[in-house]
Amino acid sequence: MIMKRIIVVLLLVAGVVTAFAQPEKLFKEANDLYAANQFDKAAKVYESIVGQGFESPELYFNLGNACYKNGELTKAVLYLERAKLLAPTDEDIQFNIDLVNQFVVDKIEPLPRPFFVKWGQSILYLFSSNGWAWFSIITFILALAGVGLYIFSRNMLYRKMAFSLAIGFFAFALLAFIMAGNQKSKLTRHNYGIIFSSTVTVKSTPDNSGTNLFVIHEGLKVQIKEELGSWYNIRLADGNSGWVLKSVLEKI
Repeated sequence: MIMKRIIVVLLLVAGVVTAFAQPEKLFKEANDLYAANQFDKAAKVYESIVGQGFESPELYFNLGNACYKNGELTKAVLYLERAKLLAPTDEDIQFNIDLVNQFVVDKIEPLPRPFFVKWGQSILYLFSSNGWAWFSIITFILALAGVGLYIFSRNMLYRKMAFSLAIGFFAFALLAFIMAGNQKSKLTRHNYGIIFSSTVTVKSTPDNSGTNLFVIHEGLKVQIKEELGSWYNIRLADGNSGWVLKSVLEKI
């Protein structure tokens, strides 16, 4: 009986190791195909890894580059934007996004952002969602330590310092918790998309009889503000908004 249990455990461990080894093997295979200028085959192998539920900035970055080399510009934009979502401060990803966007028909001038929004985003991107979560846990523990020192210390100076530190660490813990939530929300909301139809007429209402507002083209990144039935309410970087069919775009 013990031997059977050991065999079952070993089989389970072997299955887990194989499951994790397979994507790595495919990733290396795709990289080799890319290096051999077989971009179409490389893209298919990268996509097969994504299809298995695996994702990483490196995977999407390489897939986007393979699509770009293969002439699939709209797919390249999509996958590079997905890479940026996972690694928002990576300069190489942003450089390639700017490169591919040169071939997008619509040149949208974004609305200027207030300095405090830029400042807030720069702080947000200092860590990943997991990084902010760990920062929140550590500062919360330090805050509790400060509370303990305040309660058990008999020295009035130490008590005052401990109280101030506890308040400060609690504030940092709360801020880090909020940052972790915002980072996690960006990864799960999928409220941006890439237009995949060659030409799309944006409507004033979510039906085909709505007034035609303006026309956009494939490759354009849009924000998804709302959904109703088979329609998305989208917003462009310049503030213009309207309704398009869900079928014309792919979520990032």
